[in-house]
Amino acid sequence: MTDPVQIVPDTEHRGMMALLPARLRDYAALARLDRPIGWWLLFWPCSWGVLLAGGERRWGLLAWLLLGSVVMRGAGCVYNDIVDADIDRRVARTALRPIASGRVSRRAAWMWLVALCLIGLLVLLQLHWQAQIVALGSLALVAAYPFMKRITGWPQAWLGLVFTWGAPVGWVEVRGFDGLGVLALLYAGAWGWCVAYDTIYALQDREDDALVGVGSSALSLGAHVKAGVGALYAGAVLCWGLAVWLLRADGLALLALAPVAGHFAWQVLTLRVDDGDNALARFRANRMAGLLMALACLVVGNAGLNG
Repeated sequence: MTDPVQIVPDTEHRGMMALLPARLRDYAALARLDRPIGWWLLFWPCSWGVLLAGGERRWGLLAWLLLGSVVMRGAGCVYNDIVDADIDRRVARTALRPIASGRVSRRAAWMWLVALCLIGLLVLLQLHWQAQIVALGSLALVAAYPFMKRITGWPQAWLGLVFTWGAPVGWVEVRGFDGLGVLALLYAGAWGWCVAYDTIYALQDREDDALVGVGSSALSLGAHVKAGVGALYAGAVLCWGLAVWLLRADGLALLALAPVAGHFAWQVLTLRVDDGDNALARFRANRMAGLLMALACLVVGNAGLNG
């Protein structure tokens, strides 16, 4: 197993993190505030729901949802680290996380989790009651997620349900419960996208996961990771194409999905499953994929509303 000292995140010593006192730096790291990729991946489905529903002028709503994505992703990471501390100590990439290393106590972590959730509650109160109900529906999924790797070889499938829940929240906030067929397809595609990119991310931990005895889709797919990721991305684009068609039966509208489809193809074709750095870079590239999909939703949603 790799010596944990060799993999201390360099983000703890630059940018915003470098300006924080060492003690506060641990709490920021616990909420992954030094790693914005996570909150972007949580936010993009929120934006897709808003924009595809025709809420292209709801910039205030998008700002609130971005704040909610930052704090709730942080809260999810804190909760995950509390539950997984024993496992994290046995995995090279995670052994020096604040709880696993003992720098932050479980009691202090629970207090930090509550503080983040209170900010999330402030965001929740900005939404209509229908969207509030939908948002609260994710809590059971979030609570169960850290245990999935212990009971299934496909924890990423559960993460796909959790991490893309913002799409229904955004849609319902703008259009209520109208157009649920479009929403279902948007969410299904978002699920496939999430399972694919987190499978790529899990490639970094395949050896450690096997030794510790926890499941991951990267392990379950074995030698077929690239094919599996490709199929998930293709399924995502197919679902999104059907959602676009239901909203606006125009072949030209489907062209809006071409950039994100091309980006997915690039990821699969250039993915090297035995290269952790390559896998991490392809995972992080999904920030751009999310933006490309948001632009597609903006074009289609605006045209569909006006049409």
